[in-house]
Amino acid sequence: MKYAHILAAFVSDVWAIEPQKLETIVDFLALQIDGEKFDAEEIEARIAPQRAAAVARQEGDVAILPLRGVIANRMNMMSSISGGTSSEGFSRMFNAARADDSVKAIVLDVDSPGGNAQGADELAAEIFAARGTKPIIAQVNAQAASAAYWIASAADEIVVNPTAEVGAIGVYTVHSDMTSALEKLGVTKTVISAGRYKAEGLTSLSDEAKAHIQGRVDAFYGMFVGRVAKGRGVSAAAVRGGFGEGRMVGAQAAVAEGMADRIATMSETLQRFGAAPASPGKRAFASNREKRALLID
Repeated sequence: MKYAHILAAFVSDVWAIEPQKLETIVDFLALQIDGEKFDAEEIEARIAPQRAAAVARQEGDVAILPLRGVIANRMNMMSSISGGTSSEGFSRMFNAARADDSVKAIVLDVDSPGGNAQGADELAAEIFAARGTKPIIAQVNAQAASAAYWIASAADEIVVNPTAEVGAIGVYTVHSDMTSALEKLGVTKTVISAGRYKAEGLTSLSDEAKAHIQGRVDAFYGMFVGRVAKGRGVSAAAVRGGFGEGRMVGAQAAVAEGMADRIATMSETLQRFGAAPASPGKRAFASNREKRALLID
């Protein structure tokens, strides 16, 4: 595989995502890096089926904001992947809906395997701070995994479809030691650096380096747990010792454990808040340029 170091750098970020989804993305990027090209339909089928068409809309007094696909702060690393969400772009869209006097309730339409840990807590904090201004409902239709649940937990209420799953509370990163692979290719790497830890991890990890990386992971996990505990009104210990412990949890179990509030479909949630179908020409909550940044298609 060419450019393995690029993929190694990619996975070394701190992720709050379903591991299987990250593997799918890495495999896809590997093919692209090696020169294989895909059209838009192939990209959508591989990475985010049926997600690219989602756009923000208003039905009656209810704003519906899609939180779809892989979540990243600015999506710059995901520019080739259909259906991803920029947390920065979502923040702008959320604030526009919150400030709009014609909007009486905000529904987050969540279907995401999670994403990059960076940016997730900032968006969750922003949503949590808006509580009390108007009802904020996270409708899980049909997956809120990891970073997506991190964000959804900040809403006033989490509603799950009957077949939905939530959870995967946890973060991880991957260090790829390519020393042996390079040696087999006849490549000897000489690292020249300044700064005690500047070249840390470029070869085999020392115990000290591994402890430092574990510290970063633990810090993000602590933020994740703390945000979920605050949003769901439970102790951090309850989140760490329950709430799936890193696994996904089905709808009924999620409600029973306090991870969600009720089971209902999107239609039922919209009916509960008196939503009516959007009229032609109704303004959305993001400009066309922002939509392109928010949902890459």
